[in-house]
Amino acid sequence: MDAVFLGSEAMAGGAITRYQLRTFHTRVLPDVYVPKRTELTLRRRAAAAWLWSHRQGIVSGVAASALLGAKWIDDHAVIELNWPNHRSPPGVHTRNDTLLDDETTVVDDLPVTTPERTAFDLARRATVTEAVSRLDALARATHFKAEDVARLAQRHPHVRGLRRVERVLDLVDPGAESPRESWLRMLLISAGYRRPATQIPVPGPDGYPRYYLDMGWEDIMVAVEYDGEHHRMDQTSYRKDIVRLEYLAAARWVVVRVVKGEQRNRILARVARAVRSRGGL
Repeated sequence: MDAVFLGSEAMAGGAITRYQLRTFHTRVLPDVYVPKRTELTLRRRAAAAWLWSHRQGIVSGVAASALLGAKWIDDHAVIELNWPNHRSPPGVHTRNDTLLDDETTVVDDLPVTTPERTAFDLARRATVTEAVSRLDALARATHFKAEDVARLAQRHPHVRGLRRVERVLDLVDPGAESPRESWLRMLLISAGYRRPATQIPVPGPDGYPRYYLDMGWEDIMVAVEYDGEHHRMDQTSYRKDIVRLEYLAAARWVVVRVVKGEQRNRILARVARAVRSRGGL
């Protein structure tokens, strides 16, 4: 029996009794069960939502992006399902959007929106910064092309949020290696800075890239990087960071390192000083 299954089907087929269903399984959605102690990954929760929809729904939005390979999505994220139902259970959000035949695909036996349609949907929802962050991750995983999404958008001229799709797509950068890097890049752009390049290569003595900088402006050699907590908790990473920073300083790069919890005004003040030290942008 699959990890996620319809209880009514399993009993009707004789695979399980009602007693076994109630005793050894956990109900995750109406009539949808998993064996007890089964880890509820996002993929399994998406499968549960699809089964709950009588196998008619299409996984979309953030959940679709995760199934398509996008990282940094929590297993507990709400499963968006394109299926007309106004009484979705907790953890599932249903929509009744128009999906054309070529806007769906199959991933791990589940129907999901294509990368282009998923990008279109993500671009229309949440804040601009959050949408860009989600699209950065999706672009990194699927390499969708903005022009393909723009062509898809032309086929849906009356949907909500359409007017901002072009703007959001223009801000997408698959070079972001985490949601916080996306957030930091958007902070700099919102503050009026020229759009920073991402994953800037810094060559070693042999001429090949030795390090990559999160983001910055190569012409003035100012970089801005987000440091996750692992840099401080992992001694090996910490030692490597010291060597890396010494090399970058010797190569005449000014690196502004941003840490978790640092206030926006402080970040921007530090970036402003670094940019002024190089004559401005």
